[in-house]
Amino acid sequence: MSTPAMVRPRPVHRAADLLAAYLPGSFFYSSATGSLLADGVHAPVRSGHGSRAAAVSEALDAAAVHGVEDPVAVGAIGFRPDAEASLVVPAVVRRAGAPDGSGPAGAPASAKWSITPRPEPEVYADGVRRALELIGAGELDKVVLARCLEVTADQPVPVPALLSRLVRLNPAAHAFAVDVSAPGDPAPRTLVGASPELLVSRRGTEVVANPLAGSLPRVADEAENRRRVAALLASAKDRAEHAHVSAQVAEVLGRFCVDLDAPAEPSVIGTPTMWHLSTRITGRLADPTDPGSSALALAEALHPTPAVCGVPVDRARAAIAELEPEDRGYYSGLVGWSDLQGDGEWVVTIRSAEVCDRMVRLFAGAGVVAGSDPAAELAETSAKFRTLLRALGLEGTA
Repeated sequence: MSTPAMVRPRPVHRAADLLAAYLPGSFFYSSATGSLLADGVHAPVRSGHGSRAAAVSEALDAAAVHGVEDPVAVGAIGFRPDAEASLVVPAVVRRAGAPDGSGPAGAPASAKWSITPRPEPEVYADGVRRALELIGAGELDKVVLARCLEVTADQPVPVPALLSRLVRLNPAAHAFAVDVSAPGDPAPRTLVGASPELLVSRRGTEVVANPLAGSLPRVADEAENRRRVAALLASAKDRAEHAHVSAQVAEVLGRFCVDLDAPAEPSVIGTPTMWHLSTRITGRLADPTDPGSSALALAEALHPTPAVCGVPVDRARAAIAELEPEDRGYYSGLVGWSDLQGDGEWVVTIRSAEVCDRMVRLFAGAGVVAGSDPAAELAETSAKFRTLLRALGLEGTA
């Protein structure tokens, strides 16, 4: 009679333990489902311009053959179809529970800062007006326009401290830090952020997506916050913007899932700085054994959603290339992890920044639809910058 193989229990860590162990070059990811810290590189994932999901699947299979126990692939993928990616099968992975927000956030780095907007606010507002002309001419239904802040310190920016503050100030977010250094970079480059938006997760047969679109800033006065939540739910403009996103996500997941549940009415979720219209979409995979339905394959099928690009996608991408002076890089791409079984979690890379030595490059965007106001869209991007600016100790400067 054969004896069942002994199952070795995973070490039990707290999210705070993983945060304390994070070093530049590590991969950190946390969400309501748990935390992950990965170190070292067993193998890089190289895909060229092909499917990143297929390349990840091959790399995970090879890692398992070479004796890596429970291999995972981690990393980030940029916004454009030909964008750079930073994906690896790490050598060591530790897991923990979800952050609970306990413990002090710590003080921001004591540095002198200079801030350069790219483009200038009035140039961004003019880009919104030009986008509205394209929408009025029938060329677009929606386009998301982003702008950048270059924030430069008089000393190197400590990424571990910045990540720790992001997690503790935004415990319900999907927080991450990814080494995205590329050949020719003058110093190591880290993508760090606290995204509120789940692109897709897969666990067994269960698939979940949580698109967000339609936003208002959160304020200190709770009565005003209640008014803003009610205003979002009643806003025809914001509900139309949100409907573009939720419909596209439901349509794509419907190709892979049965028993898809896509609520007809959005709800509102809050972050420490924003209110968002939200739809939680769930489904059950028709064939979880199909490599084409892995978490990353689903994420690739969904990306880019209208929440970060627009409708129709190809024309919106062209408008973004024409109207945005700065290359988005990893902003509005995706970041997360996948395992050998195809399970994983990938989020939209928003509320994020790239840190390189003394420079931090932040991006924020707003969805432009018929009825958008350039000044309001500019104000929305300023509000979205607050997540990173708070962590840097610079809130109120966007």
